[in-house]
Amino acid sequence: MADDYARGLQAGASGLVVTVAEAEPLVRAWRDRLDPSARASVPAHVTVLFPFLHANRIDEGVCAAIGGALGRHQSFEAWFGHCGRFPGVLYLAPESDTGFRRLTQAIVERWPENPPFGGQFDDVVPHLTIAQCQDEAVLEKAEADLLTGLPVVAQVSSVDLLVHDGTQWRQRASFPLGEARLR
Repeated sequence: MADDYARGLQAGASGLVVTVAEAEPLVRAWRDRLDPSARASVPAHVTVLFPFLHANRIDEGVCAAIGGALGRHQSFEAWFGHCGRFPGVLYLAPESDTGFRRLTQAIVERWPENPPFGGQFDDVVPHLTIAQCQDEAVLEKAEADLLTGLPVVAQVSSVDLLVHDGTQWRQRASFPLGEARLR
C-alpha cells in the first residue's frame, strides 16, 4: 500500500493484503523507521489490491464475494530470497510471484472498477515494502542488513481486508484460501 501516505488517506479507505508474519522479525525495525504504513499499523505484507472499496460499501455480500473469489485459490508457499528496488523504495521480492498475481487477478476480475494502485502502473509487481521515499544510502544500508537474514519463507493461507480509520489501519476481515478452509 505504497505511496498512499504521501496523498493522505481518508477514513474508510480499504485494501486487501497478504500478511507475512514470518517476515516481521527481520523487517520490523526497518519498516518502523522507513515505511509510513508500518507506523499506521500495517503489518509486513504483500498488497493484493489497493485501493479497494470504501468501507461504507463493504457489507456481508461484498465479504461473501471476496471469500468466494479468493477461496477458489489454494494456499501456497512464498519464498522471499532477495531485495528489489523501485525509485526510493526497497522491498523483499518473492521468488515466484504467480500466486500473488492470481489473487490480485481474482479480485480485479470481480471489481474491475478498482484496478491495482488506481491503474497508475502497467505491471503491478508483488512485493513486501521495507522502505519508501528514502535516499540511496539508506536503502543500501537496510538492504545489506536484510540480506543477512534471508530467505523468509511464508505459508500464504489467507488475505486480510484492512480499513483505514483516519489514523490507523485495522483488520476488518480475513478470507482463507482454498486449502486453508479445510484446516
